[in-house]
Amino acid sequence: MNVVLYMRYSSDRQTEQSIEGQERICMEFCEREGYTVVGKYIDRAASAFKDTEKRIEFNRMIRDSDRCQWQGVVVYKLDRFARNRYDAATFKAKLKKNGVKVISATENISDSPEGVILEAVLEGMAEFYSKELSQKITRGMRESAYKANSVGAVPLGYKIENKKYVIDEPAAQIVREAFKRYAAGETVTEISNSFNAKGYRTARNNKFNKNSFHVMFRNERYTGVFTYQDIRIEGGMPQIIDEETFKAVGRMLKSNAKAPARGKAKVDYLLAQKLFCGHCGTAMLGESGHSATGRVYNYYTCGKRKKTGSCDKKPLKKEWIEQAVVEEALKLLTPKRIEEIADMAIKQNLEDIQNDKVIPGLREDLADLEKRISNLFKLAEQGSDSVALFRRLKELEEQKKDIEKRIDEAMSNYIVLDRDQVVWWLSKFTRGNCDDPNFQKYIIDMLINSVTVWDEPDGWYKLTIVYNLSPQQTRTVKLDGCSDFATGCPPLKENPNTTVIYDSFLVVSSLCYVK
Repeated sequence: MNVVLYMRYSSDRQTEQSIEGQERICMEFCEREGYTVVGKYIDRAASAFKDTEKRIEFNRMIRDSDRCQWQGVVVYKLDRFARNRYDAATFKAKLKKNGVKVISATENISDSPEGVILEAVLEGMAEFYSKELSQKITRGMRESAYKANSVGAVPLGYKIENKKYVIDEPAAQIVREAFKRYAAGETVTEISNSFNAKGYRTARNNKFNKNSFHVMFRNERYTGVFTYQDIRIEGGMPQIIDEETFKAVGRMLKSNAKAPARGKAKVDYLLAQKLFCGHCGTAMLGESGHSATGRVYNYYTCGKRKKTGSCDKKPLKKEWIEQAVVEEALKLLTPKRIEEIADMAIKQNLEDIQNDKVIPGLREDLADLEKRISNLFKLAEQGSDSVALFRRLKELEEQKKDIEKRIDEAMSNYIVLDRDQVVWWLSKFTRGNCDDPNFQKYIIDMLINSVTVWDEPDGWYKLTIVYNLSPQQTRTVKLDGCSDFATGCPPLKENPNTTVIYDSFLVVSSLCYVK
């Protein structure tokens, strides 16, 4: 299999050596697995949590996956790919669509249902760590902000002295000129071209563009008001622009604002690649359209029906089917079921550790080195007094120290889950908001394996949901549903005529929904 490596280090407590270590371990992993490395993508000092859009190489890798020239992305650990579970799920879905799988070199996670659960838990824990770190940093920045000390990027026209903002006069003249010319009626394009021709540069030493001025003209700090999140301190920093000019520019920005773009809004179809037509077996695709009144609606339609028109499966309203699947899945998260899921994750975690190939391979290399060193000692004891022998012995001793260090590093990378922590983590989702798209996404990514839907002759819909769980059971229920694009959906109601049967392979819920 052809693969690429993705490596990243963030600015918190990591260095360039972190990239070298990640690359070495990933290359060794690929060699053991027989993978062919055809490319490398490296982001330096880029956070995985808040700045995904700034990870240039990461986004280039996602785009390059469209070419289908490789089938896997190997990362040192899952949190190198993304610390946010929603980002992880979104980008993995994009890669999966192009036939690409994300592979961890140090976390040997299987493709089994248990592996899916374990991966969701690990990604969730990584996000928790990232948020904790972010909160600590944010608390420190807020304390600085209360004192009107410098926080965040320094606006053009200011510089920092003793943690306070002071006017940088040459740059402040550029700011005053920009406000004056825009207030006089010049466009941002004209001002931008003029400034670039004069050699002016932004606070980040870049050329000016339209966005440079839209940010500048809305920055209240130029009037002497220190702002940070919800903190506002009048006179907290030196003033560059008078309030009258600032307000005049603000009014012009408002009147010159362009009409909203009419392009399609980005819609996340949560059941993409998991929802299938029961009539022909084809995956159902996310679509959008407009009603006669111009209202936008989103739905799933059978892929075969869309391409050839040979399937008569009716479209399904996106919001209705996603909420129905989530609400049904949440019924599985009883205290007993959560205990079972935690056991699955812990069991898979231990199996992955036991099946890990990194440390056994290193230990084999260490044993071979110790044997060769022992043989050289025997030669020395027999009277051999060769300079080359002692030089070689020294080289082998250095190699031994290096492998012992790598074994220690590999051992420190083991993630041993705590069962009580997993139970606590999963219990949080029993109190989640089923109307929250982010919550729906996490439940679907973690619990749902596939959903198959049929149109019944009597006007009902029948759904079969396969979960990533065991022990296994099949649950058949009837619920009030909705497929009307023009009106809202009534609340889902379960029919009292419910039967429960058991299956020995997969957890399946067969559901019937009425229009």
